[in-house]
This record gives sequence, C-alpha cells and structure tokens, in this order.
Amino acid sequence: MDNKWDLLESTNEDREKIWSKSRTFAGDVWFRFRHKPTAIAGLIMILVLLSFALIGPYFTKYSYSDQNLEVVNVPPLLRVYETPDQSGYLYVNQSLQVLQVSKDGELGVQLKKVRDDWDNGVTIFDCNGTEVALSYAVEPYAVCDPETLQPYPTARIRNRSYLFGTDSLGRDILTRLMYGTRVSLMVAFIAVIVNMVIGILFGGISGYAGGMVDTVMMRIVDIISTIPLTLYVILIMVIMGTGLQSIVVALGTTYWVGMARVVRGQVLSLKNQEFVLAARTIGSSTKTILLEHLIPNAMGSILVTVTMLIPSAIFMEAFLGYLGIGLQPPLASLGTMCNDATANLRTAPYQLFIPALMICLIMFGFNFIGDGLRDALDPKLKK
Repeated sequence: MDNKWDLLESTNEDREKIWSKSRTFAGDVWFRFRHKPTAIAGLIMILVLLSFALIGPYFTKYSYSDQNLEVVNVPPLLRVYETPDQSGYLYVNQSLQVLQVSKDGELGVQLKKVRDDWDNGVTIFDCNGTEVALSYAVEPYAVCDPETLQPYPTARIRNRSYLFGTDSLGRDILTRLMYGTRVSLMVAFIAVIVNMVIGILFGGISGYAGGMVDTVMMRIVDIISTIPLTLYVILIMVIMGTGLQSIVVALGTTYWVGMARVVRGQVLSLKNQEFVLAARTIGSSTKTILLEHLIPNAMGSILVTVTMLIPSAIFMEAFLGYLGIGLQPPLASLGTMCNDATANLRTAPYQLFIPALMICLIMFGFNFIGDGLRDALDPKLKK
C-alpha cells in the first residue's frame, strides 16, 4: 500500500495561503442580492418596464395624442358579428356605428348608413353591396338580417389594431401607457436625484455638527414635513403654472426630508467610530470626513431609502394626476390615464385597470429591489 501514495511537496507559503475565492464588497453584495429570488424578479420587472417605456414607442404606429373618433372606447376583446358573406366581422361601437373587422381582428372603416327603418326599429347599413341591419329591439345593438331580423352569429376576437383598446377620444391605450410609464418614471428618477443631493447634504451636516445646529436643522425638517403635499403643489402651480416642471419641483423639494432623517441617523452612529477619530487626528477637514468617510459608510441605508422613495414618488405623481392637477392634455402619465378613465368606469373598466396595474407592477418591482438591497447590504447577514 505504501507505493500507491505520493507525497506532495508543501511550503510555508502554501500552508498560509487562503484557497477560497475572495470577493469585494460590491461582489459580496451582488452575490447575496442575486440569491434572493424576489429581488431578481423585481430587477427583471423594472428592466422590462424600462424597455417598454423607452423602446416601446418606436415600435407603435400611433402617437399618444392621435385621435380617431370612429373607434372610441373600443375594448381589447371584441364582440363581433359575422358578415353575410362570412368574409370578416362587424363590430358595433358605443356611438352605434358599425365597423368592419377583418378575420385577423384588424379594425376597418365604418359602414355607410343607408336609411332608418323606424317601423322595425333598425338602421340599415351597406356592407360591401349587401344591406345589414342594426337592430335596437331583437337584441341590444345586434347586427342582423334586414329581412328576418335574425342576428348574425357572434364571436369573440382580439383587437389587433389596438391591443389594449382605445379611450374616450379614440387614442391608443397601449401607446399612451408607454408614454405615461416613461413620464412617471422620469418624474420619479428626477425627484429622487434631487432628494438624494439635498437629503444627504442636509442630513449629513446636521448629524455631524450636532448641538444647536442639529436642533435647528431638524426643526426645519419637521416644519416641511407637516405641510400637506397637495397644498404645496397647488401653491407651486400658482407660481410656475401647470405642467411637468411643477410636479418635479414639488416632489424634489419635499421628499428629501425622509432621506435627511436617515442620513442624520447614520452619521450620528458613525461619527464617533475609530476611523473618524483617526481621520481627525491626521488633520482631515470636515468636508473630507463627511464626504469621504461618513457618507460612503452610510450608502447602504441611502440606497435602500432611494429604492423605497421611487415607488412613493410615482404613486404621488399618479395621485396628483388623478386629482387633475398634474400634466395637462394631451400629455399622458399613469395618473392622468386613471383620471380620464373614471368617466367610463362602468362601460369600459379596462381603461382604469390597465394603468392601475402598471402602477402596481412598478411599486412591486422597486419594493422587491429595496427589500433585496436591504438584506444584501446588511453586514450581519454576511456568511
């Protein structure tokens, strides 16, 4: 048995060498983040929504402001009637106009009205040389044979011209959803960047200075946080006028108070640590200690707070748009789309559910990312 084993040479350097793979702090955070399924799901969700909002409008043939009054309130799923020659379908819109629909679900032109037959309660239309009747008596708004008044066979098909349907002005909801998501995300990201800059500087100075400076600065934060945001937005709109800039200024100048409190708490807990005392000993300035030592060490809590502020800002923008004090037509945001849909909630509920579902997806995505970052940046969970 002795000759079946070979001795390996070893040195003191090999004995002291650590054979496990080392990871940087960023690599360790990414390792823990990607092993959390909900965090990865949230990241994928946000990337898909960003692609949908930024790239999607280049692949649609409509604009957010294009109107077609012939296709008002057309749903994504059409209830249609077969034509007499079975070459396609007929759809009755809310204006009691009859539209041609192809076998593939593409909306065509309106049928030309021939005459009204009030004795039988029908309106006669010309369909490729054949008369068809729109009856108000046999079945509510049924397309039927003008002689027997028997409804044509019905079917359910997808709307291929407008995948998510149209609104009360005949605008494509899918295109407006793309632009609305883009506007809402842009407002949220701009507001969050402004919040980060103001909140980090204000909270960092307050926490590091302490004493009377800290007391005065925190009382300012308390005063700002007690002002209702809706009233604040209205006051800003009186000065700046309605539009996107008013929403950005309102969110950017009020949401930083939460960030300031988080940064202040982190700085208060870190400023008496040994590395800060060492920086003071070697003569580092207050600016250097604050920007190069304290703020980077508080970046974990800052990033988590940012990911939670983004959905909050989107929801607030949607709320202001829903109240009618946000963007002005024809610009679209998720809030203005919900506001426009309330008038047709009973007859066309899809107009409200689609933008509301988009708001929910954005909120879930950023909350999942924030939850994953909170766990990944927590040094107590490092294994």
